[in-house]
Amino acid sequence: MRAVARFVASVMMVSGVLLITDAVITLVWQEPVSAFVAEREQAALEDALFDPPERVLRREPLEGDAIARIVIPDIGVSEYVVEGTDTGDLRKGPGHYPATPLPGDPGTSAIAGHRTTYGAPFRNIDDMERGDVIRVDMPDGTFVYRVERIRIVDDQDLSVLRPRGYKRLMLSACHPLYSAAERVIVFARQVRRESSRVRARAEPSGVIRRAKTEHGKPASAANAAHWRASWAPPGEGLQPPNPALGETRALRRS
Repeated sequence: MRAVARFVASVMMVSGVLLITDAVITLVWQEPVSAFVAEREQAALEDALFDPPERVLRREPLEGDAIARIVIPDIGVSEYVVEGTDTGDLRKGPGHYPATPLPGDPGTSAIAGHRTTYGAPFRNIDDMERGDVIRVDMPDGTFVYRVERIRIVDDQDLSVLRPRGYKRLMLSACHPLYSAAERVIVFARQVRRESSRVRARAEPSGVIRRAKTEHGKPASAANAAHWRASWAPPGEGLQPPNPALGETRALRRS
């Protein structure tokens, strides 16, 4: 009986250590098991986006299709976007709300993402500031946005999806971390359209991920500059923001 008791105690101790370790990793980084799943799903989305079906090229995707790559240099995001926001879709990466226009189309295009599980693509979305750049690279073009403002809203607030008189992107994630009580919303305005970079494979996603710290942010100011330079089109480089468009990191969100 003592041997059995010692065995059971050992199993419980090991299980407790594993649970605590998982909780600590989730708090300082993200949930590790789902992160592994998301990494595999992202690789599949990458392959699908570089060889998309005709319906994606026509901008008529079905739920589950890879439709874009979203790049947010200031918070270290480079993720492939799936059509759909169901539980299964968001396990793959950020998901586009099917009821909203696609990026680049008139109206408010909406993309949601997790903050603590399945790769936690939008973990640091609340660190974004007015003027930050968001790039959405699709087979038919790259759509460049500048952040206008950030809001915290109730989880049932649908007013954030209302169209405006310009092409707008809305990013959404649960808020605060480890809670779904509210939503953090990032509004960004399209400032230009560029040639598609989807097929260029200019820089593998793995390179970008290695530039992050364990918190998902650029490891240093030098890495942040590398991010901005890597994803700027030829000739753009690190050009300063345009104050006329509200393109400044100095203006904090409201």
